[in-house]
Amino acid sequence: MPVTPTQWRVALTTAFACNGIVMASWVSRTPTIRDLTGSTTGRMGLIIAGMSVGSMVGIALGGTCVARSGARAVVRTGLLSVVLGTSLIAVGASLGTGWLVSLGLAFIGFGMGSSEIALNVEGVALETLVGRTVVPSLHGAYSLALCLGALLGLVANAAALPVLVHLLICAAVVLGAVLWLLTKLPAATGREEVSRVPLRDTVRSSVQVWRDGRTVAIGIIVLGMALAEGSAGDWLPLIVVDGFGLTATTGSLIFAFFAAAMATGRFAGGWFLDRYGRTPVMLTSAVAAVVGIGLVSFAPSIVPAGFGVLLWGLGAALGFPVALSAAGDDPVGAARRVSAVATAGYFAFLVGPPVLGFIGEHTGLRSAILVVLGMVAVSAFFTRAVGKPALARSVPGR
Repeated sequence: MPVTPTQWRVALTTAFACNGIVMASWVSRTPTIRDLTGSTTGRMGLIIAGMSVGSMVGIALGGTCVARSGARAVVRTGLLSVVLGTSLIAVGASLGTGWLVSLGLAFIGFGMGSSEIALNVEGVALETLVGRTVVPSLHGAYSLALCLGALLGLVANAAALPVLVHLLICAAVVLGAVLWLLTKLPAATGREEVSRVPLRDTVRSSVQVWRDGRTVAIGIIVLGMALAEGSAGDWLPLIVVDGFGLTATTGSLIFAFFAAAMATGRFAGGWFLDRYGRTPVMLTSAVAAVVGIGLVSFAPSIVPAGFGVLLWGLGAALGFPVALSAAGDDPVGAARRVSAVATAGYFAFLVGPPVLGFIGEHTGLRSAILVVLGMVAVSAFFTRAVGKPALARSVPGR
């Protein structure tokens, strides 16, 4: 039975939400998990890097696998890996075993990285079908679920709910959602004839996309904007706890506020993108993120820092989805270009946690995030690259 556009969009929204719930559940419990594993800030950065390593592997293979097998198969494998990783973190935290937590994060990273490639390829294909902007709102579902998960994490922290129980419940919910949503995705989206050539040749063609100057510029944008998004996910609760001397519950609340700001930016972003175009919106977003991160770094108290968190979330909201949508403008080779651009983002996720953890160990996390501010400022100079190329101008909403 053919999948309708509405079913397709609901399934994609559910998949993005699953990843958001898992990410928020992990992030909201990082102060507790740090204490359970007896980790310093620097060691916690290395543990978090497990997610980035897994993400890089998932991103590196995602585009090729989509081209060979179709996006739905990659979504299935990726989300099941997320379920496994969440379970491993639950067990590792309860045992106080840092390496097991890091292994669980690697499985989550692999699953999110590979499935994100597939989900964005699906989203770009749906945009083309319906003729209007879709991808930012899909990422908005991720951010909204991130906010909900952070609020649930706040409750879990306040009630001293064991991490084991919290994360295993999360894994079970996601598993049930995965079994449902796979029946609502088209089977062959993203599959290409080139997938029949030997794997080494397909991988080589994936590397060659970086010869295109527009792809390189989009990659630079997503490098900075993904670092802005990811650094908040990795460190914001700990910035609140260590940088402002507040509780883990408050840290979860501030992270939920950040996620809500991102969700707002992503759900509202489609209207602004369709009305004003990608380049002005992306430039404005980068400026907002720079100001927000600066406020969090230098604010004397949590109140002005909270306003900074709002700007940080709004500014970072559209960077990743708009860059990925721009990379997929041309349907020919879209999976590999989306994969290449996402790799730049996940490179930020890979390098960010240990670098910020190392700097934060010596200067404090509030000083460490100035690195993020600098990267976002650099990305602002390349925002012209996300403008619609001539081949895509005939497609409404792009």
